[in-house]
Amino acid sequence: MMRFPRSLQSRISFVYMLISLVTIGIIGTALYVGISRVVMNDSIQSSQMAISKSGAFVGAYIDRLLVLSNVLANNPQTIKTLASPTKEGEKDEMQLIRTVLMSDSYIKSVVVIGKDGYMLSNETKLNMQRSSNMMTEPWYVEAIKGKAPALSSARMQEFVMDKDKWVISMSQEVRDENNQNLGVILLDIEYNGIDDYLKDLDLGSKGFAFIINSQGGIVYHKDPTFFVDPVKKEQLRNISMSASGYDRTQNVLIQKTPIANSDWTLVGVSSLDGLLQIRSQMIRSFVIVGLGLLILIITVSLIIARSITRPVHRLEQAMQKVREGTLEVSVPESGVTEVQGLAQHFNLMVSEVRRLLEEIETKEKALHTYELKVLHSQINPHFLYNTLDTIVWMAEFNESDRVISTTKALAKFFQLSLSGGSEMTTIENEMNHVAQYLFIQKERYGDKLHYQLDFDPALAVKVIPKIILQPIVENAIYHGIREKEGSGFVEITCDYTDDGHVQFMVRDDGVGFDPTSHSFNKDVESLASQPKLGGVGINNVDERLKLYYGKEYGVQIQSRSGEGTTVTIIIP
Repeated sequence: MMRFPRSLQSRISFVYMLISLVTIGIIGTALYVGISRVVMNDSIQSSQMAISKSGAFVGAYIDRLLVLSNVLANNPQTIKTLASPTKEGEKDEMQLIRTVLMSDSYIKSVVVIGKDGYMLSNETKLNMQRSSNMMTEPWYVEAIKGKAPALSSARMQEFVMDKDKWVISMSQEVRDENNQNLGVILLDIEYNGIDDYLKDLDLGSKGFAFIINSQGGIVYHKDPTFFVDPVKKEQLRNISMSASGYDRTQNVLIQKTPIANSDWTLVGVSSLDGLLQIRSQMIRSFVIVGLGLLILIITVSLIIARSITRPVHRLEQAMQKVREGTLEVSVPESGVTEVQGLAQHFNLMVSEVRRLLEEIETKEKALHTYELKVLHSQINPHFLYNTLDTIVWMAEFNESDRVISTTKALAKFFQLSLSGGSEMTTIENEMNHVAQYLFIQKERYGDKLHYQLDFDPALAVKVIPKIILQPIVENAIYHGIREKEGSGFVEITCDYTDDGHVQFMVRDDGVGFDPTSHSFNKDVESLASQPKLGGVGINNVDERLKLYYGKEYGVQIQSRSGEGTTVTIIIP
C-alpha cells in the first residue's frame, strides 16, 4: 500500500505540484471558456450589427421607393392624365415616368393604369389582364389594397428561376380631388436591387441570409433553389421562427431584424468560423504550454522545497497567529533569498490587511451615514407637505388636469428616489428624477420658475450614485431663484468632457453670491447648511462622490453676486 510522504520537503514538493497543476487546469479552463464567450459575444454583436445594418439599408431603400411612388401618384400631371377622357398630358406624364426611372437605376419599369383600362409605361410589351372596368380585375383590386413590396416575376408572367426576370413590385393608388379611384401606379424594381444590399454580408463560409415575409413566403436567398424546393422552404421557415442567438443544436448564430415599410424579416445565419478556429488554436496552445509548465513545476518544486524547509516553521507560527486574528505579528526576514522574499511579502501583506480593514471599517461607517441621509431625503415631509398643499389648492380651483399631472409627477419622483432600494441609478433615471422635481416646483411657483434639461443619449445607461442633481437644483431654486426679483431660469445639462469624463452642470440666474469671501469647501458647506426642503445637501453630494470616485472628483461651484451660480459635477 502506497503511503503519503511524511518528510516536509517531499510534502511541499507534492502539494506545490498538485496545486500548480490544479491552478493551471482551472486557469486554462477559465481562459478557454472566457475567451470563447468573449468571441461568441463579439460574433453575436457583429452578426447582429451586420444584419441590422443591412436590414436598415433595405428598409431605407424601400422607403425611398414608397416616396417615389407616392410622389408619382399624387403628382397633378398623373391625376390630370388619368382623369381626362382624352388622356390629356400623356406626353408630360411619360416624361415624368422617365424622370423617375433616371432617379434609380434598379427601377425596371413604371406602369400607370387607369380604372378604365388605360395604361402608360416605359415598357411596350406588357402581358397584363385589362378591361374597361378594372375594378373587376382581382389583381387591380389587390394592387389598390397592397402597400407593402412583394416579390413577383414581372406582372402576369409565369414565375421562372431566372433571377434577372424577378422584380419587387410596389403599388400606389391614384385618387382624384374627391378621393375617388382614378388608377394605380406600379413600380417594378429589379431583384438585384435588393440582392446588392445583402450579397456582401460576412456570415462565415457556411453562413447565409434570407428574407421571409409575414405569410412565410421566401423573398430573398442567394440560392434560387430555395424558392422552389419545399424541403428547403420549410427549413428556412423553421429558422425564421427560431429565437435570435446561438443555436447549440446546429452550432450557428441566428439573427433577425424586421425591415421597415414592409412585412419582411431579414434573417442571418452565421457559421461561427472564427470561433471554431480560435478554439482549435487555444487547445493546441494550452497543450504545448501545459507540458512546458509541468516540467517547470516539477523542477521548481524540488528547489523551492529544499530552500524553505528551515525557516518555514517560523512562518507557519506567524500565519497561525494571523489565523487566530492577531495581526500584530512580524516574521524575521532571514533564510534563503526566496524565503526572505516570502517573509517580506508576508509582512507587507499583514500590514496591508490591517490598513484595508481600517479603511473598510471607515468606509462602511461613512456609507452607512450617507445611506441614512439618502433614506431620510427620499421622503422629506416639507417637500411632500408643500406639494400636497399645492395639489389641494389646484383641486379647490377645479384644475383636475393639473392635479393629475402633479400627482403623477410626485409618484414618479418618489419611485425614482427609492430606485428599488439601490444606492445607484442611471443617468437617464437621475435626469428624469430631477425633471419630476422641477415639474412639481414649476406647478408651485408658476412663471417664477423656468427650466431646461438636456443630456447626451449615449450616457443614458451609465450607472451613477442616485440623488446627486436634485439637492443642487433645490439649492438653486431656494437660494437663487426664490430670492430673485422676477422670474428665474435653471438649466441642467449632462455631456462628455474633452478628456472623456462625464460632466453635469446646473446653472441658474438667481441672486448668486460672492466667491471671494468663501473657499470652495466653505461654499459647499455654507450652501449645504442652509435649510433643506427635500435634498441631502450639496456637501453630502460632494462627499459621496469623493467616496465613490476619489478625492479628485466632486462638486465645483462658481458664482457671481447678482448674476447666478453654476455648479459642476465631473465623474469618470
